[in-house]
Amino acid sequence: MSNATTWNALAATPLPEVRRRAAVMNELAEVAPVTVPGADRLAWNDRGGQSAVWYFAEDGRALLLTFDHESDLNLYAEEDYDLQESFYKGAPESLVALVRDQPENYESLNLTDPGTGRTIHYAGGVFWYDGTSWHVADGLTEYCESEGANLFADSGFDYCLRSYLFGQDFTPEAIVTARDKAGRYKSEEQKEADLLALREVFARHDQAH
Repeated sequence: MSNATTWNALAATPLPEVRRRAAVMNELAEVAPVTVPGADRLAWNDRGGQSAVWYFAEDGRALLLTFDHESDLNLYAEEDYDLQESFYKGAPESLVALVRDQPENYESLNLTDPGTGRTIHYAGGVFWYDGTSWHVADGLTEYCESEGANLFADSGFDYCLRSYLFGQDFTPEAIVTARDKAGRYKSEEQKEADLLALREVFARHDQAH
């Protein structure tokens, strides 16, 4: 599986904290939260085709889909429903049902089964939480092993979860530091304004927890 640093950091993070970070990143990405039967959906995208989509089920489980449109695990051009379906193998059907026959959206386009007309969301990475531990869907693991794909890199997992800062402090200051290193700010005034805006976002979600 190559470098599993982010995976191990996610696994060590309590689910309420995972959800808090997902809620903050959802707002920062300007994605509207969605409720589907049995779960709440929160998402992030980089406006360039990469995304992370979280489904937090009412029973304490979760489903995470990641997508990198530039990787070999982007099946959008393949139009192979059975192959995409196979990526979900091993994940509980009650969680997979959250992305079956649902309206598509910016982060998750639909692939249609030509035989039945049923749909499922495209995903390069399929991960799920059983209430205690996170798992990689068996079908995704098997495909990566058979094709020699780098699971965490090619699924988009590493890239799409980078901004969540798993394994690190998740604060307005930490986000500003990361953005500063990436060259986002042209002045100290711009940096300070962003910090104040981030503090307001965090305050809303910290109060919710």
